[in-house]
Amino acid sequence: QVQLVESGGGLVQAGGSLRLSCAASGSDFIINTMGWYRQAPGKQRELVATVISGATTIYADSVKGRFTISRDNAKNTVYLQMNSLKPEDTAVYYCNVVVTTNQIKGYWGQGTQVTVSS
Repeated sequence: QVQLVESGGGLVQAGGSLRLSCAASGSDFIINTMGWYRQAPGKQRELVATVISGATTIYADSVKGRFTISRDNAKNTVYLQMNSLKPEDTAVYYCNVVVTTNQIKGYWGQGTQVTVSS
């Protein structure tokens, strides 16, 4: 079993910055991918950014050039640095981790609210 603890959400004005963190804990697992998704009211959950095996990163077009995902393998933690935030970035942000134990399994964090005021 893997537990995810997220932190770093909050309220910020447009143009501001926030940094999200997600720490994975548990035993006997290998992390494959770590990423962030978001879900705005009335919309489907969408990929924001993901990092694969610590090197390859994928971003949604809407956040390219503004958000940066990074991963600390020693701490099993993924970060999302969000700059130049826009009101349309307002959503609940969820951490997602895919691990290999005796099988490949995905886990979700509890979600953290990000609100960007205009």
